[in-house]
Amino acid sequence: MGHNLGFRTFMTYIPMHEFFEMSEVANDPVRDGEAISQRKLDPGHAQKLAVYILKGLVTAAITSRTVGKKAIPPGFINAQENLGRQPYLSLQPIVTNIRECEPRGESLRGERMSAADGQTAAFKIFLSQKHVLWVVDGQHRRMGMELVFNFLNDVRTKGVYPKKGSLYPSDTQEITPDEALLWEECYVVARTFCTVGIEIHLGLNVDQERQLFHDLNRLGKKVETSIALSFDSANPINLFIKDRIINNLGVRVQERDQADWHQDDGSISRKDLVAINAILFLNKTNIASATPHDVTPRVNVAYRFWEAVTAISGIGEAQARENTVAAQPVVLKALAKLVFDFAFSNRKPENSDEILNTLLDGITEIDFSHNNPMWQYFDLSDAQRVTSGVSDLALYVPSDDGSVNRDIGKFQGGFMRFGAKHNDIYPIIGDMIRWKLNLPNRHKKTFELESF
Repeated sequence: MGHNLGFRTFMTYIPMHEFFEMSEVANDPVRDGEAISQRKLDPGHAQKLAVYILKGLVTAAITSRTVGKKAIPPGFINAQENLGRQPYLSLQPIVTNIRECEPRGESLRGERMSAADGQTAAFKIFLSQKHVLWVVDGQHRRMGMELVFNFLNDVRTKGVYPKKGSLYPSDTQEITPDEALLWEECYVVARTFCTVGIEIHLGLNVDQERQLFHDLNRLGKKVETSIALSFDSANPINLFIKDRIINNLGVRVQERDQADWHQDDGSISRKDLVAINAILFLNKTNIASATPHDVTPRVNVAYRFWEAVTAISGIGEAQARENTVAAQPVVLKALAKLVFDFAFSNRKPENSDEILNTLLDGITEIDFSHNNPMWQYFDLSDAQRVTSGVSDLALYVPSDDGSVNRDIGKFQGGFMRFGAKHNDIYPIIGDMIRWKLNLPNRHKKTFELESF
C-alpha cells in the first residue's frame, strides 16, 4: 500500500490470467449504462502487444524450466527465435480502479502482514466478486492478453495453427510435438509463474478516472525516434543494422540529420538508415511489422546490397553529399526498392535472380556524380536530352500527363539536390537506374497499350 501524490493506492502482482478474469475496460459499446473513460480500442496495436506477450510467455516457460532444472526442448528455443529473441521483456504496470468501494478503500477489508521484527511487510486485502478492476491505463495490454489466451486455447484444442491471424509465424499449420508442449506450458505459466504489476486506485468516480487517463497518457514526453531505434535490440531489422551494417561494414551513424552538406562527415542518420532498410526488407515506410520469420531469409541479399552501396565512390567520406548523389537517402531508397522488387516481391519476374545480379553488380558502375544529366532529365529541353544521350529515358519515366509528381529536385550551384517528398521521388530515380542498367521497365505495359 502507498500514497501516490497523497492518494491511497495498492500495488500488487497477479498471475496474468487471473488479472484478465478480474478486470474490465469501460469502453465496450455493448455494456449499456457503463461510464466510458477510455479511448477507442486499436485492434492493430493490441495485435502487436499480443505477439509481444506471447514472446514473453515463451521466455517465461523457458525460465520456469530453468528454475525447475528441467531440460529445455529444442522446439522451445526455435519458437523463441521465430518470435524474436531480445535482451529483456517486461509489461509496464497496468493502472486500474475499484469503483465499488469508498474513496481511499475504507470499505475494503484488510489485514496487516508483519515481519518477524514487527515491521509492516505488506497488507492482505480481501476482494469480492463485485470488486472489478476497471482498467484506466492498459486496455490494449489487456486485449493483447485476451488474444494470446484465445490463441493458446485454439492451438491446444485443435492441434493446428489458425489459417489467418496466427500470433505465431509458421509456414505450415502443423504443430510439432515440442511446440504443442510449449503452448501447454505457456498456458500454465500465464496462470501461475508469469505475473503482471497492477496499480489499484480506490473509489475513483468517472471524472477522476478520465483525469487520471489524461495525465498518464498526455503528460509524458515521447521518446525521440532516433533514441528509440538506437535502444531497440528486438526488431530483426534493427539487429541487422547494428550487427551487419554498423559493426561489419563500418557504416557510421548519427542520431540527427545533417542539413549542412559542407559539414557532412560521411555518416548517415539512423532514421534514414532504418527507412532505407524498411523498403529493402519489407517495401514499407517503417520496420514496426518486421518479424524474424520475414527478415532472416532476406539477410544475405540485403547484406550484398549494402556491400555494393558502401563500395560506391565517395560514400562514407567527408563531404559525401557534395561528392555523390548516392549519399542522399532518397537515392539509396530507390536502390533498395529495386532490390526488393527483383529479390523479394511476389510479382518478381521469372529471371529475377539474373536481374538482381545485374543490379547489384552494376551499382558501383553507375555515374552518381552531380553532373550526370540523367538526374537533370526533367529540366532539360528535348534538344538537350538528345545531346546528353538521355532522350530514351522517356520510355522509363512516368508520362507527363500531370498524374505523377515529376519534380524530383533541382541542379543548383553544381549540386543535384533531390526534393523532400521521398515517396514521390525515389520510384522515379529507380526508373532512371532501370534505364541505365537495362533492367525491366515498370511502365512497359503502359507504352505497349498506348502504341496499340
